[in-house]
Amino acid sequence: MKLSLHTLPQVPLEAETISPSLLLGKSPSEVEALPVFHGNNEMKLGDFFSVAPQSNNDTIEVEGDLSKVKLLGNAMSSGRLVIHGNVGAHLGAAMSGGEIIVEGNAADWAGREMSGGRIVIKGNAGHMLGSAVRGAAVGMLGGEIFVHGSAGNEIGHGMRRGLIAIGKDSGDFTGVNMRAGTIFVLGHLGQRPGAGLRRGTIVSMEGAELLPTFTYDCIYRPTFLTPYMLHLRKTGFDITDEVISGSYERWSGDSIELNRGEILLYVN
Repeated sequence: MKLSLHTLPQVPLEAETISPSLLLGKSPSEVEALPVFHGNNEMKLGDFFSVAPQSNNDTIEVEGDLSKVKLLGNAMSSGRLVIHGNVGAHLGAAMSGGEIIVEGNAADWAGREMSGGRIVIKGNAGHMLGSAVRGAAVGMLGGEIFVHGSAGNEIGHGMRRGLIAIGKDSGDFTGVNMRAGTIFVLGHLGQRPGAGLRRGTIVSMEGAELLPTFTYDCIYRPTFLTPYMLHLRKTGFDITDEVISGSYERWSGDSIELNRGEILLYVN
């Protein structure tokens, strides 16, 4: 099934009905009748999108300038959602399965509180990637988020399980209040990475300015990173053999918490 945006929303459009879990098996007319919220006004999906059937039964394709369209793939549990262009906030929120592919950029809160599945963003991502909502203690619970460009602040906020990989740079407070899980940043870490880190691993290929509550341990070759990096290479990230077999500085922290987390910095 293919959805094409024909009317640009003037205010953010909440379109959580655009999810394979809700759309697959429905006719185009049934899909066009589904509700969306344009600001405070309840409208129909067909007021903004035209719907056409396709032969690929498990894939939903969406095209157009979706930068003001929120909550695509919300709570999806299966299927495949392909977005041709940029997309608005809360992409794949609370998803538990399936795959989302974004050909452009994604706004804030992509993959917030997801527990499974995979999100691939070929451009850049905004703030709060794979994070908890404000006031909640636990963010991402599982699954994978791959961003081939850069990402904003507070990625993996409250993360408990799963894998986040950033192809370029990340903003400030990467892995803030992280409980567990793994974050790779192939570029530069922003300021104060791992603030409040309890457990888990943050890996960066460039140096970083760490908080004084992190303690230098040693330089070593962490063999457990090899399967992760081979997996990232298969998914399109630029992972060289030197990075896979290289040495890393290990820093323990955050000492204001359990002091059982780690930040690994590649030694070139």
